[in-house]
Amino acid sequence: MEEQKKWWRNAVVYQIYPRSFQDSNGDGIGDIQGIIDRLDYLKKLGIDAIWLSPVCRSPQDDNGYDISDYQDIDPMFGNMNDMERLIAEAKKCNIRIMIDLVLNHSSDEHRWFQEAKKGKDNPYHDYYVWRDGEEGVLPNDMGSVFGGPAWEWVPELKQYYFHQFSVKQPDLNWENPKLRKEIYDMILWWMEKGAGGFRLDVIDQIAKEPDQKITNNGPRLHEFIRELSKETFQKGDLITVGEAWGADTERAKLYSNPDGSEFSMVFQFEHMMLDQEAGKEKWDFCPLPFVKLKQNLAKWQTALFECGWNSLFWNNHDLPRIVSRWGNDKEYRVESAKMLATVLHGMQGTPYIYQGEELGMTNVRFESIDQYQDIEIRNMYKERLQKGYSEAEIMESIYTKGRDNARTPMQWDDSVNAGFTTGIPWMEVNPNYTEINAEKALENENSVFYYYQKLIQLRKEYDIFAEGDFRLLLEEDENIFAYVREYQGKQMLVVANFTENTVPCTLLKEWQDGEVLICNYSEDGEEGMLRPYESAIYLCGF
Repeated sequence: MEEQKKWWRNAVVYQIYPRSFQDSNGDGIGDIQGIIDRLDYLKKLGIDAIWLSPVCRSPQDDNGYDISDYQDIDPMFGNMNDMERLIAEAKKCNIRIMIDLVLNHSSDEHRWFQEAKKGKDNPYHDYYVWRDGEEGVLPNDMGSVFGGPAWEWVPELKQYYFHQFSVKQPDLNWENPKLRKEIYDMILWWMEKGAGGFRLDVIDQIAKEPDQKITNNGPRLHEFIRELSKETFQKGDLITVGEAWGADTERAKLYSNPDGSEFSMVFQFEHMMLDQEAGKEKWDFCPLPFVKLKQNLAKWQTALFECGWNSLFWNNHDLPRIVSRWGNDKEYRVESAKMLATVLHGMQGTPYIYQGEELGMTNVRFESIDQYQDIEIRNMYKERLQKGYSEAEIMESIYTKGRDNARTPMQWDDSVNAGFTTGIPWMEVNPNYTEINAEKALENENSVFYYYQKLIQLRKEYDIFAEGDFRLLLEEDENIFAYVREYQGKQMLVVANFTENTVPCTLLKEWQDGEVLICNYSEDGEEGMLRPYESAIYLCGF
């Protein structure tokens, strides 16, 4: 039974951002039926689970991460019958559906909050975080992630409520056992519906203590998560992942303890923040410190070995496209996309592929701020203009780090709107869709798509991917990322050139008798040299 619960050790997850994946009814917004229509594509890729960004009912102030009903589907995506059908049809393809749960906050339009505002003696009032006060005198100076204060005045109550994100996303009060019970009942309801797992949005913030200015890693965090897991997840064979921006390796061992007391694994973001200027905002970027990237990934690989589990990812709906960020999205787009995939999928953990990553989709450079939809981008644009930044500087930050880079519609073919919709898309398609699209990829055996397909197959075929230990090689090398995995006396080398130059690599001679499992160049190159963005995986002792 214990082994059966660990199916996700060999699994690969594909994240779908529903509004941008496939529109089935021509309204310009992706929907659940659109996902059903594309299941054959995902089956061909070989993935085991779909993490579905939120489809629950929502006013869409933060693209669905503001839920007004956890047990209903937002009409823009379809209805509960569609959702049940997606779960059933995906199951036929041996694909599980992971529901995105937003448990740190709800929408201000949720029934609980509507009741909470009716009075301090209302049974739902304590489902949220309130502080007495007077208008204009905030409880403290805490700010919201999306700009402005984290406190909002409600005149009829003469109280402030706390919101770490949008003013329309009041924080839930996990100190209240009645709230927790409602959440557990809701999760069990989804499990009954056949949900195969859950992704927990900003879960490290549920134990906040605003009076102490504590948002993440509050003192009761792991107590709450263990109770949550015991009352829900441990009653099924699920994959669960918590999003925790504040996780370090020690906390991650708690989150992903092999005893299953919390989650299967955790999303941590240390490696994704290395190209941000120290002490500055994410918009203040710097060149990737490559040696630090290697050290960081190695640290997580070794720290969690046999006592936790890694989530492996370069992309998601909140991050820019990796091929534009740390690869080369022009001359070596295909090579660098494959190289980045090789480095990631060769490590221990569960890989996550974000929609379009398997095509090598790139960042977008819209000319006008009006073409961007994201609340975070728009707020930053206003704030930085007021602070005196030039429009060119602001737009460059958006081109580099904006979340809408990941949210442009999926590029299916070279027809109008990339085959995403017959209507007007909710956000413009990246103009390069005529060159980069799924139809072209499926017709080309050397495409990024088939490379990802092969990496997924290798993980299923060779236990060393899931079980082997990890040793970083060439630690100080400024060009090459190389590491060895070892399992039951057998070894696997992963080697990658992170640059657009041809560089010498002594490891190639040492491993020349190894079996080449995968390589992102089809022809042989010069002996002992790695071509631009070249990567390969070698096996020895099999």
